Amino acid sequence: MRKLWLFSLLLSPLWAMASVTNEFTLANGLKVVVREDHRSPVVVTQVWYKIGSSYENPGSTGISHALEHMMFKGTPKVPAGEFSRLVAYLGGEDNAFTTDDYTAYYQVYSNNRLPLAIELEADRMANLQLKEDDFKQELRVVMEERRQRTDDSPSGIALERFQSVAMLTTPNRNPTIGWMSDLDNMKIDELRKWYKTWYSPNNATLVIVGDVDTEQVKTLVDKYFASIPSQVLPKSYVPHELTAIGERQIKLDLPAKVPNLYMGFNVPTLTSASNAKDVYALRMLIGVLDEGASARLESRLLRDKGILTAVNSAYNLFARGDGLLTITAVPAEGHTLEESKAAILGELNALKTETISDDELKRVYAAILADNIFTQDSINEQANEIGMLESLGLGWRTSDELTTNLKTITADDIRQSAQRWLIPANMTTLFLQPTTMTVGEAK
Repeated sequence: MRKLWLFSLLLSPLWAMASVTNEFTLANGLKVVVREDHRSPVVVTQVWYKIGSSYENPGSTGISHALEHMMFKGTPKVPAGEFSRLVAYLGGEDNAFTTDDYTAYYQVYSNNRLPLAIELEADRMANLQLKEDDFKQELRVVMEERRQRTDDSPSGIALERFQSVAMLTTPNRNPTIGWMSDLDNMKIDELRKWYKTWYSPNNATLVIVGDVDTEQVKTLVDKYFASIPSQVLPKSYVPHELTAIGERQIKLDLPAKVPNLYMGFNVPTLTSASNAKDVYALRMLIGVLDEGASARLESRLLRDKGILTAVNSAYNLFARGDGLLTITAVPAEGHTLEESKAAILGELNALKTETISDDELKRVYAAILADNIFTQDSINEQANEIGMLESLGLGWRTSDELTTNLKTITADDIRQSAQRWLIPANMTTLFLQPTTMTVGEAK
């Protein structure tokens, strides 16, 4: 299942003091990160594979997500359907998710079930059966998921079209769930090859967070994972968009309830930026625009001028390759999509010339810190952060440096960032206009 999670997560210094994080790597290349959190007798075990839709080839979109579904279809030791049934029987929970950049599997139990969690994950890393009948059945499930979330959803269609045009030259333009035509033509042999190619210990990170002992974890990991052979991995690269692609605009007439505006700017992330300071400045910039009720977009365009009824912005600094800074909005009654775009551009252009006060910067920084203190009060979210950063090649210690790096960003840094990145040549706009047609007719 696809989770559209934007992981802008930080660790507070107080949290860092309350936990101990250790790492080690097996001879076969499996990276293991263990964070001991002894507040309650619970443990989360996650396996992250460095494979997602941004690695996929034309004609094979959706194969990473399809394989995620098949990972629950059994091994000789654990037949199809038994994995999740066993987890639930023992009081645990399990699931998985696929994104552009990685695929992750998790189990949560009381800490005495840790040996079972590790054994189950090692078993399906090495021994997945991938039967033809199971594949055909699960592929129908995936296709129905696509129909429900995208094909029969005006907002889903709009977001997919927007992404495909905004990310013009990189694989991130493709939907994680895949294009329907590719799903129609997908074969079990392709899936078997994808599994054999990418699901190896030297392409994975095992993350364990909770009430555990690192030495015990080492013993268990060595017992169950050490014998799995590594694989020769295909060469991968960091996707980069063309510089200043040129302004792009799309108009869609779909049976949406209200008109919607989508705006996006091609920007770097921590994995693609030539200067990381650009990325930290963009994160603070998005906060000045839309971090809380007193941020500029909401205070000026919703409350003061009444041009918009809703506005949201996003920027994921943790991604494989170049990304997008996005703003979505719903015009207020009596205002058009074009007026909404002009008003938002006015605020973006103001960042290039207006003074950003110290109070604004302090508010943004405090909001980010507070939000992430609450977020990190969970072993699941801690594991998510570790796995995501390791899968992107940034390393889990990156989180320890973020608060310091964000605090160094000045008003001048934000102004220069706006001048460099928030320009028409980097911009894509999509106007979604409601119509009385059905979704099928609109397509």
